[in-house]
Amino acid sequence: MKSVYELALEFKRRHPFTIGWRIQKNSSVVEKHLNPDEHVLYAFVAQKNNNPFNIWGTAVIAITSKRILIGRKRVVIGYFLNSITPDMFNDLKVTSGILWGKIYIDTVKEFIALSNISKDALDEIETAMSTYMMEEKKKYALKAEQK
Repeated sequence: MKSVYELALEFKRRHPFTIGWRIQKNSSVVEKHLNPDEHVLYAFVAQKNNNPFNIWGTAVIAITSKRILIGRKRVVIGYFLNSITPDMFNDLKVTSGILWGKIYIDTVKEFIALSNISKDALDEIETAMSTYMMEEKKKYALKAEQK
């Protein structure tokens, strides 16, 4: 099984126009928070902000067997981690501009913007996220019915 870093690096090689820095450091944040029974299905890099000129907020986003993790290592000390479980996921929006595209993840509590993504990668990311979330939401619905 490939590490988060290897999957993110493969993504960056396939889509070199996506802006992403410190991929290894950001990947280590995600790997640190993986549960023992959790494995990574897909990973990519993006800027965790909605400003096309702010290229310093690079994050590694991983779709795991249980949730979506967004990891960002701070430059000096510490890190940021977002965890989105399928029951908290509401909607996904994709926009494409002249050079880059954006992915918006709407959750129950927040709205997450991922920007400066190569336009070529948008379909791939949308398919991976939508397919995963639809399957996981079905599982949550079955569990709710059984209660």
